[in-house]
Amino acid sequence: MAIRKKSTKSPPVLSHEFVLQNHADIVSCVAMVFLLGLMFEITAKASIIFVTLQYNVTLPATEEQATESASLYYYGIKDLATVFFYMLVAIIIHAIIQEYVLDKINRRMHFSKTKHSKFNESGQLSAFYLFACVWGTFILISENYISDPTILWRAYPHNLMTFQMKFFYISQLAYWLHAFPELYFQKTKKEDIPRQLVYIGLYLFHIAGAYLLNLNHLGLVLLVLHYFVEFLFHISRLFYFSDEKYQKGFSLWAVLFVLGRLLTLILSVLTVGFGLARAENQKLDFSTGNFNVLAVRIAVLASICITQAFMMWKFINFQLRRWREHSTFQAPVVKKKPTVTKGRSSRKGTENGVNGTVTSNGADSPRNRKEKSS
Repeated sequence: MAIRKKSTKSPPVLSHEFVLQNHADIVSCVAMVFLLGLMFEITAKASIIFVTLQYNVTLPATEEQATESASLYYYGIKDLATVFFYMLVAIIIHAIIQEYVLDKINRRMHFSKTKHSKFNESGQLSAFYLFACVWGTFILISENYISDPTILWRAYPHNLMTFQMKFFYISQLAYWLHAFPELYFQKTKKEDIPRQLVYIGLYLFHIAGAYLLNLNHLGLVLLVLHYFVEFLFHISRLFYFSDEKYQKGFSLWAVLFVLGRLLTLILSVLTVGFGLARAENQKLDFSTGNFNVLAVRIAVLASICITQAFMMWKFINFQLRRWREHSTFQAPVVKKKPTVTKGRSSRKGTENGVNGTVTSNGADSPRNRKEKSS
């Protein structure tokens, strides 16, 4: 009677792409629940909180705008629901870019595991930075921020926002919140998680601070400036992965990074330290959203200065590490001169020719020794 051997085959392992697609499908179903809720009268009131912007205020037409009334927005607790919905949208868009763009490039380039993760990170961030930078620049131009810099502090508090301004901040908060579940979806290495958490937390801290303190004008300018510099870095890293000889983008990024930090400090001191410090209304008032007091101004400037100093410290360490690697790679190799050893081994080496090869004159060959003995 034959004895059947137990199968030792391991269960099939789910691929990384299948896991990502599975999570994206689940998130898509959750987002569709909120959208379908708008079709029914019973659930429409609850779904509309998640999908559309809340706290709308319609201002009557003035002499300058006699034809139409202005629709502005302020923030409130219901914005958390809107941020949650667009966080789901960000996860779906992240999965689409990963599946239809980055994964196809990875299959062609055959990157290693380390380059694979860094390529995905730079690919996702470069797409986001480009979109946010173009969108933010459009808002700056449409609201005349570039032509009149005094808008950054004039008529503070800026508690009423246009639709584009509020939607921009909601999208920023949603995107950086979606980065937390993406750490699990992308199977991020444990040693990379602390670095990811630090910069995600810094983004959320500063964006939420500008939003809640009604410093949205200053926050928008600083975000566009910062996003442009970061976009240049990540797009340069994408070109570097395709051709490791490419270094021009990093050189340009290094110059713009330092200029970006200086401009950030100048605009922050000019707005908070001089513009808001000279404003007439400097009383803390939560009802009107006025936070223009000395303690808040010091806290805002301190957080910005500490963050810029931290970024410069990381930047200097990065440049020093690159310089050391570049110098060691191009260091000339000093060839040692061959040393002539005295004694029997040296004479044998000369008799046997160069590098121990036997010459045609073989002085110690057996035939020569035999003839001498005879």
